[in-house]
Amino acid sequence: MVERLVPDELRELFQRVVLAAPTRPQGGGRHRHGDREVLGFIVFVATSGCTWQQLPSASFGPSGAAAHRRFTEWSKARVWAKLHRLVLDELAACGELDWSRCAIGSVKSSEKGDLTGPNPVDRGKYGSKIHLVTERTGLPLSGGISGANAHDSQALIPLVQGIPPIRSRRGRRRRRPGKLHGDKGYDYNHLRRWLRSRGITPRIARKGTDSSQRLGRHRWTIERTMAWLAGCRRLHRRYERTASHFLAFTSIACTLICYRRLAQAGNF
Repeated sequence: MVERLVPDELRELFQRVVLAAPTRPQGGGRHRHGDREVLGFIVFVATSGCTWQQLPSASFGPSGAAAHRRFTEWSKARVWAKLHRLVLDELAACGELDWSRCAIGSVKSSEKGDLTGPNPVDRGKYGSKIHLVTERTGLPLSGGISGANAHDSQALIPLVQGIPPIRSRRGRRRRRPGKLHGDKGYDYNHLRRWLRSRGITPRIARKGTDSSQRLGRHRWTIERTMAWLAGCRRLHRRYERTASHFLAFTSIACTLICYRRLAQAGNF
């Protein structure tokens, strides 16, 4: 099962960003399970939505508590964000990223914890929002979380700034798309001015002017990416009280989406 969840190619990429195992000069200490086995445990938790203690340790090797400790350690070291960027670099190197148009959108997840708020369109239930920026074909470039009561427009600037500098087939690294598509929730003049100041053409629907039937012409890719994100069942209902852990699972889901495209393109 570990080999299926963590193929050799993904393991090689992960080894380039993971922390080196600590050493004890005096020797002794607990047995440390391999990074591949722990990563397989984490990927299974992310995709199946099960709890850390729901799986027997015989399935992967490490116990749920040991895997959760390593997950916390890697999350603090931003390993998941680094892995996502590395996979994006590999995609860009083989010409699989299209920077001509990007789209921005969000999806809600229920439960309580850090960075949550009452959902104004769901009877005040507490929850979080997952925000994404995707390139033209729907691959996630940047992600973030907020409370369900936060307006979508507040996430645009942090998300665009959060796009990492990604390798180009030639020339310098790139982090700015040609155009950015958004729905009427991002219809604010200061956001348009901010995008234009950075060389990004805003394509944001205007309230009371643009027909809602035209919104999906270029934004359907972000809706499809949200459906892909649903494949990570750990994001359906938020169990993590700590915002950094929920953001880590979001990064893992984005990485898996990008890695599948890389594998389908036959670049391994």
